[in-house]
This record gives sequence, structure tokens and C-alpha cells, in this order.
Amino acid sequence: MTRRGEQVRPNPLQWLRYSVGGRLPQHLAPWVLKDATARGWRWRLAARNCVYVLPLASVWLLLPGPLGLRLSLSLMAILVGVFYSQAYGDESVELRVAKHGFEYGQARAIRQEKEKEADAQAWADYEAIYRS
Repeated sequence: MTRRGEQVRPNPLQWLRYSVGGRLPQHLAPWVLKDATARGWRWRLAARNCVYVLPLASVWLLLPGPLGLRLSLSLMAILVGVFYSQAYGDESVELRVAKHGFEYGQARAIRQEKEKEADAQAWADYEAIYRS
């Protein structure tokens, strides 16, 4: 049972399943939308991508060969994995949100609205400081 106003979050196993593309129970759908639209969503996207990449990079560390080569191979795998997760992040997040019952494009629209509000506030602050 949660207290009023408390955010319902997935447990660690649910989060792992969610990270690899699984679907969460319906009562967690609002959390999915918040995860896709709240500040720092790109950092969370990178963290979810690490669920895929870190086990592979760890296996490469165990291969025979010079340590420097194994470390650079693992680091490159992580960097490339995070790069591609960010390159296709908008689409990935939109599909994830749509999978949980929201309209495709809804997360992007919410993020753009928040961005507009933040830009308007920054412009108002600029005007107040430098133009008065």
C-alpha cells in the first residue's frame, strides 16, 4: 500500500525486465510515462542500455590477451552501446511508452512542452536581469 502522493515504482526485478524491453504491470504505466518525460530521461536511458552492454563487456575482460587490449575493447563496447542508445533514444522511448498504453509521440510532446516552459522562464529571467 502506498501513501497518498507517493510514486509507485517497479521493484528491481521488474526494472530489469523493463530495461530489456519487457512490459510492466498496468498499475506502473504512469511511472513509465514519468520515466520517459522527467528531467534526466537520457541518463536513465543510458543506464537501461548498460543492462545489455555491461555483461558483454565483462565477458570480454575475461578473454586471454593483454589487459590494456581487454580494457579498451570493453570500454569501446560500452561507449558504442551508449552512443547508439542515445542516437535512437527518442524512438526507443516512444515505443516503450506506446507499449504501456499511451499514444505514440505523447512522451515527446510532454518533453517539448516542458522544454518550452523552461525556455520561457529562462528568457524571462534574462529579460529581468539584463534588459531592465
